[in-house]
Amino acid sequence: MDQNTDEIHRRRGSERELDAMDRKLLGVLVGDATISYAELGDRVGLSPPAAHERVKRLRRSGAIRRVAALIEPRAVGKPLLAFVHVDTTGWGKTQALLAIGEHPEVEEIHSVTGDTCMLLKVRTDSTHALEGLLAQLYDTPGVKATRSYVVLSTYVERPVQPGITGEWPPSVKDDDRARAD
Repeated sequence: MDQNTDEIHRRRGSERELDAMDRKLLGVLVGDATISYAELGDRVGLSPPAAHERVKRLRRSGAIRRVAALIEPRAVGKPLLAFVHVDTTGWGKTQALLAIGEHPEVEEIHSVTGDTCMLLKVRTDSTHALEGLLAQLYDTPGVKATRSYVVLSTYVERPVQPGITGEWPPSVKDDDRARAD
């Protein structure tokens, strides 16, 4: 999946903004997209036909891209999660580097800012398999270095959430500055 995140796009006037009900529906569907329209409607306070119409509209608008199964990594023999920073010579997003995504162990590839060019999220069955994937990366033209971060514990891992934080609480530093004044 190649998504362009180079710029923020403003919504065109013809596109409908998500309202509170759309966000409620999406919140329920993120938890379980297999529930019936009757149950979905019950959970958000709509009739089943109204829930169905809203879901169809969310699909047409692209707010719902697809429905997919979330697989338990251990069930498919991939208990090892790692993030790999990839440093390249020149522009990192080359066809040769993106081809690494053909390996089923590679879940995500991102072009990022900071001290690295690309960020990969990978799941393997062992450190030996991770080492094999890293060897493939090093054989890729333009790759000059990698840094791997093996995950010890995961506390939050979820798909995109429909909610938006309305107002962030002040940081501890902001509180300290306010007291100093």
